[in-house]
Amino acid sequence: MLSPNDSPQVTRFERLASLSVSHLYNLRHSKTYLNQRVSFTKTRPVVNPIGVRRAPRPAGRPGFIRIDSVHQGDLDGTKGVYHVNAVDIVTQWEVVATCERISEAYLLPVLQDLMAQFPFEILGFHSDNGSEYINKTVASLLEKMRVEQTKSRSRHSNDNALAESKNGSVVRKAFGYSHIPQRFAAVINAFCREHLNPYVNLHRPSQFAREVVDAKGKVRKTYPQELIQTPLNKLASLPDVNSFLRRDTTIEQLQSKARAQTDLQAATAMNVARLKLFDLFNRRSKTAA
Repeated sequence: MLSPNDSPQVTRFERLASLSVSHLYNLRHSKTYLNQRVSFTKTRPVVNPIGVRRAPRPAGRPGFIRIDSVHQGDLDGTKGVYHVNAVDIVTQWEVVATCERISEAYLLPVLQDLMAQFPFEILGFHSDNGSEYINKTVASLLEKMRVEQTKSRSRHSNDNALAESKNGSVVRKAFGYSHIPQRFAAVINAFCREHLNPYVNLHRPSQFAREVVDAKGKVRKTYPQELIQTPLNKLASLPDVNSFLRRDTTIEQLQSKARAQTDLQAATAMNVARLKLFDLFNRRSKTAA
């Protein structure tokens, strides 16, 4: 019973004491309660302001690279080395570098060294949406170098297809899929700089596409035999090529370096160096065991 001193507000809610908890939940699902007490908002997707979400637009000019990471396997929970593979869109000039871990301390020096190995200035940097490249540290580095950063779009699985295809045909062909301990990152990086990258760019042919519009207006790519050439030959075929190169590099210097060895001699030298590298892996592994 309420006393005469009870307020009208208490009298108003007196009957709630007799309601069961389950009935209260039923009342909360009623239209009247939902209309007055519940508001719904759409889920807001996470927006990362780093990089522009679109495909690169080189317009026939070298210097726009696609980049991807290749992990060299796990062994008993221990991570292997990471290869960073960068490919120019127009010329398919490719630079492979290796680091111990995908973290700021290890990745940034490798990225700087990798971009310096291209004979032309880097103008665009395209990657997938992995956190190793989409972060403030890498964005700050690219901004300092005045390099445009773009990233792959959702539902466009071929945005970074060029780099991903080179992962299999170049990186995996050279290093395989087996675990390589992280302590070998420095010697692998030296092998890439001195043997693998020069061979791939100066002596190894690549296929270049020719776009053909069919009767329905759809653009289709063909790969005719006459367009199979090395990245160096593709670079040399560009109009006014020396205007794209770094100040200390000329196309004549690159062609002279390519003529120093035949394609067969370069491939043989690269394979000999690779066998020595893997022999080092095996000897160190046996010593550690």
